Amino acid sequence: MRTLVLATAIVALALTRVIGTVAEHKGAEHKDGPHPSLPKIASSKSAPANAPSPRIGEVPDELIAKRLTIPVPGVEAKDLTPQFFDARGQRGHEALDIMAPRGHPVVAVEDGTIAKLFTSARGGLTIYQFDPTEKFAYYYAHLDHYQDGLAQGAKVRRGQTIGYVGSTGDAAQSNPHLHFAIFLLGPEKQWWKGEPLDPYPVLTVR
Repeated sequence: MRTLVLATAIVALALTRVIGTVAEHKGAEHKDGPHPSLPKIASSKSAPANAPSPRIGEVPDELIAKRLTIPVPGVEAKDLTPQFFDARGQRGHEALDIMAPRGHPVVAVEDGTIAKLFTSARGGLTIYQFDPTEKFAYYYAHLDHYQDGLAQGAKVRRGQTIGYVGSTGDAAQSNPHLHFAIFLLGPEKQWWKGEPLDPYPVLTVR
């Protein structure tokens, strides 16, 4: 009988120590965060409603190496300002606006092919040009008019006039400029679809 009582007491003492250890561990976990063996979950704090959505990463070195011609003759690299991440309402700018008088020539930034001549509500009169590898697309928007004879599928040379500065689309009539953008094309080579790339570092490397 004495042996049974002693065994019961030992078991009770052991359970008390186990419960105390568990309680201590839970208290430490609540105070110090998740157990070290478990992955920490990042905060899901939401961005402000007016913040532009996350966009591109770094511009590819091969694009920088092209040393593209600034598409508005007379404008120098020092005249340009970074605008890619500027907000435009609920969207990002993802382009570079180059100010110039209405009717000023717009030239091809490098050799390539005119993939599409297109008119849209936002961009107005636009040109989509593919580079020779058809990896990158160059977008020229708010044009006043095209160069005479320009057609889809035409081959163009670096520095060749392809259009003229204007304020078509959603640009203010009092603010003529060239809206210039660059896209990394997908495998489908769709002129209207691609990953936006920042033109500023591409046009200012000299």
